[in-house]
Amino acid sequence: MVKVKLRDEVREFENGTTAMQIAESISGGLARNACVCKIDGEVKDLRTPIDRDCSLEILTFDDDDGKRTYRHTASHVLAQAVKRLFPEAKLAIGPSIENGFYYDFDVPVPFTQEDLAKIEEEMKKIIKENLPLERFEMTPEEAVKYYEDKGEIYKVELVKEHAENGENISFYKQGEFTELCAGPHVASTGKIKAFKLTSATGAYWRGSEKNKMLQRIYATAFTKKDDLDAYLEAIEEAKKRDHRKLGRELGLFTLRDEAPGMPFYLPKGMVLRNTLIDYWQEVHNKWDYLEISTPQIMKRSLWETSGHWEHYHDDMFTTEIEGEDFAIKPMNCPGAILVYDLEPHSYKELPLRYRELGKVHRNELSGALHGLFRVRCFTQDDAHILLAPEQITDEVIRIARLFDEVYDLFGLPYEIELSTMPEDHIGSLEDWEIATKALADAITGIGKTYIVNEGDGAFYGPKLDFHIKDCLGRTWQCGTIQLDYQLPGRFNLEYTGADGEKHTPVMIHRVVFGSVERFIGVITEHFAGAFPLWLAPEQVKVLPIADRHQEYAKKVCEQLRQVKLRADSDDRSEKLGYKLREAQLQKIPYMLVVGDKEQEEGTVSVRRRGEGDIGSMKVSDFIDLALADVNSKKIW
Repeated sequence: MVKVKLRDEVREFENGTTAMQIAESISGGLARNACVCKIDGEVKDLRTPIDRDCSLEILTFDDDDGKRTYRHTASHVLAQAVKRLFPEAKLAIGPSIENGFYYDFDVPVPFTQEDLAKIEEEMKKIIKENLPLERFEMTPEEAVKYYEDKGEIYKVELVKEHAENGENISFYKQGEFTELCAGPHVASTGKIKAFKLTSATGAYWRGSEKNKMLQRIYATAFTKKDDLDAYLEAIEEAKKRDHRKLGRELGLFTLRDEAPGMPFYLPKGMVLRNTLIDYWQEVHNKWDYLEISTPQIMKRSLWETSGHWEHYHDDMFTTEIEGEDFAIKPMNCPGAILVYDLEPHSYKELPLRYRELGKVHRNELSGALHGLFRVRCFTQDDAHILLAPEQITDEVIRIARLFDEVYDLFGLPYEIELSTMPEDHIGSLEDWEIATKALADAITGIGKTYIVNEGDGAFYGPKLDFHIKDCLGRTWQCGTIQLDYQLPGRFNLEYTGADGEKHTPVMIHRVVFGSVERFIGVITEHFAGAFPLWLAPEQVKVLPIADRHQEYAKKVCEQLRQVKLRADSDDRSEKLGYKLREAQLQKIPYMLVVGDKEQEEGTVSVRRRGEGDIGSMKVSDFIDLALADVNSKKIW
């Protein structure tokens, strides 16, 4: 007999009882919905026999590991269907990913939409066949020969890598299809209930431009059709909100081949950007940050001292000036350090909070560029705070409250992720442990929670990443708080303590938007281009019904501009309905219709975006209404 610790109790079972059998003994419903299990914290197939005392968790699709296992099995079904329909296809890899899975294939001709439809039908047949997924092992030599005989060159490469430790290699078989795989998997193909192939695109083998271009099929899978339908509807809504599409339609920004990854802001986009920056300045004045600006290009020696030349060189744009190496800054922190180092400092001055809207350049791979979300040139809304170690907790709490103020304004809830020491790092383990604990204690101290992201900190220190959630439930990493014990020491920064002795300060690196560009992309999609009145590039459009009303429209427009409302009149000789539709497509918050009656009475007929006609009012009353909206910065 073996003792198995379940969630609420310890029970005894016959030695060799499988996790699935235990699930069936607990609850038939749990067994039907089970995808995978954890034995002493290790994810295993449900058919794994229990041969020792252990703890056991039965995981369903609602658990992350259950979801990954379910979708990984679906990727095997996809690969089997492709091999049935396209026997010449060479198999690469097929992992589960966030919100779905993909599989890469080497095929002579790219997949078409018609091909995807055929593959879906074949997958349905495989699922109906309810083929069990059976695990077995081969020796490395057997595995290499197996795939060489089949001409599966990518699998041969993978097997040889796995074979370096000399251990047997695991495979999973379902019907005629066999796949190199560590597992785990659900019990059979019949477990897959609802799936959809969403797209096909090119992808380099192992992500390297030096390798062959393969065809990647993206897909997703759920246990319920209703959940799949809801997800697909959200995808369609996301397409409508794509900031690249809206950026063109609303005249905000453009990207051109002449400057890959470097946005061009158009007039309306500049209004949006400047308004956002004005708000950022307002907030940082309130929270006592001092503004600085540092050079775009600085000597190699600076970046060597900071560690960026060694740890970040491949992502930096470099140049030579009069025989010396320089770099265009990929980040602003070394410049802030040089500002701090200009004069001596006392503990009484700390924390010293420097803010900088610094333009930075990073040599991102062309394949990684994506609208405003991933660019080569962007403006970081940086702050660098120099402080004494005993001030860390209070300062992190203070920053978190600033973040709350900003994100609440835009209606963006968030989750916090604590990233710990990466393999490529500087500084001692002791320093890292102290820094990591300081961040964790500060967050828990104000009643917030976090999840741990092991090994993903900056090379100089741990960090808290704030993942904001938009109206579609998608998350975006924007704000970050990075605690740095290393750079102040590398630059020999000092302050005089209360004891009269010299001490090394700690540096906090933090951003709230992440970058101005990225945040504009996020809020464009979050609001679907229908920005709140205070942020809208064009706030009011005055629409004369006929040519004879144009002068009055211009007069109204001028009154609005005098109180700093962004207003324009549509003087085109078009029908009113056409003008209204145009203004609605441009997502302008207020449309003021003026005709004979309005001209005689000195009024405007007001239409509000999303509400329609809200009545006629005097121009002065409309100004009061609009300014109240602007000043409150409310979302509607």
